[in-house]
Amino acid sequence: MQQDQLQQIAQDIIQLTRKAGASSAETEVSFGTGQNVSVRQGETENIEYNRDKGCSVTVYFGQRKGYASTSDLSPQALEDTVEAACNIAKYTAEDAFCGLADAELMAKDFPDLSLHHPWHIDVDTALSLAKRCEAAALAADPRISNSEGASIYSQSGAFAYANSHGFTGGYPSSRHSISCSVIAEANGLMQRDYWYSSARDALDLDTPEQVGQIAGSRTVRRLGARPIKTGQYPVIFEAPLASGLISTLISAISGGNLYRKSSFLLDSLGQQIASPLLQIDEDPFLLKGAASSPFDNEGVACRPRTLVENGVLQGYLLGSYSARKLGMQSTGNAGGAHNILVRSTGHSLVDLLQTMGTGLLVTELLGHGMNMVTGDYSRGAAGYWVENGEIMHPVEEITIASNMKEILKGIVAIGKDHIPHSSRLTGSILVDRMTVASGE
Repeated sequence: MQQDQLQQIAQDIIQLTRKAGASSAETEVSFGTGQNVSVRQGETENIEYNRDKGCSVTVYFGQRKGYASTSDLSPQALEDTVEAACNIAKYTAEDAFCGLADAELMAKDFPDLSLHHPWHIDVDTALSLAKRCEAAALAADPRISNSEGASIYSQSGAFAYANSHGFTGGYPSSRHSISCSVIAEANGLMQRDYWYSSARDALDLDTPEQVGQIAGSRTVRRLGARPIKTGQYPVIFEAPLASGLISTLISAISGGNLYRKSSFLLDSLGQQIASPLLQIDEDPFLLKGAASSPFDNEGVACRPRTLVENGVLQGYLLGSYSARKLGMQSTGNAGGAHNILVRSTGHSLVDLLQTMGTGLLVTELLGHGMNMVTGDYSRGAAGYWVENGEIMHPVEEITIASNMKEILKGIVAIGKDHIPHSSRLTGSILVDRMTVASGE
C-alpha cells in the first residue's frame, strides 16, 4: 500500500467524522510487512511473515472523547469504526484537557530523514546470514557448548496521520536486525549472553560474523564468577545499560508522570538535577535515527533542543494533554521522546575503567526495582570486578542500590562507546558511588 493511499484514507476518515457531527477528530492509518527467520544449531527453527494494517480514530464532541480502531481498511469498515468512536464519545465524561493539539503547532515542513530502506532479502539468504552468525558465535571459544539461536528480522511499513485542523502527514520507515545468543560452560557451570545489531538500513548492520563473535566473547567472559564483599563502590553502567538509566530520567520528565505526580523530578525545571558533566540533547531530525520524525503523534512539529545542560533541566517532554494539565505548551512529544543524545566526556571504556580504579562494571540488570515517585533504585546485577583499572573476574547474584537523584549527580564520566542506531545514544556511564550487596 502506497503512502498517498494511506493519506487519502486518513483524509476520508476525517470527512466521515465531520458528517457524523464530531467537533474535531484525528486518525492514524498504517500498513506494514515483515519477515523474521531464526536458526538453532545450524537448522532452521522458525520462519515468520507478518502483514499488518490498521486504523485508529479519535473523535471529540466538545470535551467528550471516543476512540475506536480496526484492522479492516474497507470503506464499510472505516464507516463502522467512525460510528463506533462517535457512539463511545456519548458515554464518556467530559474532560477539560482533552482535544487536538493547537492548530498553530502543526508541522509545516517534512524533511526526508532517510528512514525507509527496504531490505529485499529472500528466506534462503536470511537463513544463510543467521547460520553464519551462529557459526561465528560457536567458533568464538571451545567453551561455548550450546546455542539459543540466531535471527534475522526485517520490517518495512508506512503510516499517515490526519486531523480536522487540515493537517495530513506521514512517511514510510524500515527496521532491520541481526541477533544471536549462545551458552558457554566451564567446571559444570553455564552462562549465556547475546549480541545484536539494529538499523534502519541493512547496509548499516554489523556483519553476521561480527555479531556472532561479540555474542560468543561476551558469553565466555562471564565464566568463573566469584563473590565480592558488600560495600559502597564506584559503578560503571555499560553502554547498553546506560541507555536504560537515561530512559529512566526521560520518563521522569515526561508529561504523564509529571501531571500524575509520579516522578522524582517534579518541579525540577531550571534546577540542577545531575552532574555538571551531563548534557542531553533531543534530535528528531537525525538521519536514519531510530526515533526520528518531523512531527509527533498529534501532528505537532518537532524541533532539536537541549533537555539537560551542565546538569540543569531545561525542558519537559509534553504532548498536548499533559501540557494542558500542567498549564504549559506541547513540546512535540506526544508518543514519547525522539532521539536522545548524551554527550560524551571523551572517555573510552578502557579510560572509564582506569578512572574508576576499583569498582564494579555492570553488564546485566535484573528485575524492576525502580520507584519513579521517590527515585529509589535497587536492581539485581551481574558484571565484572575491577581493580586498578583492570577487569579481575566476573561477578553475579549481586544487588546495586542508590537513588536516581544521587546517581545522576554522581556521574563522573560518560564514554564514547555508544551503541549505533539506538534511540538513546549514550556511552557507558561512571557513577561515583552505589551500594553493592553480595552474598559474601
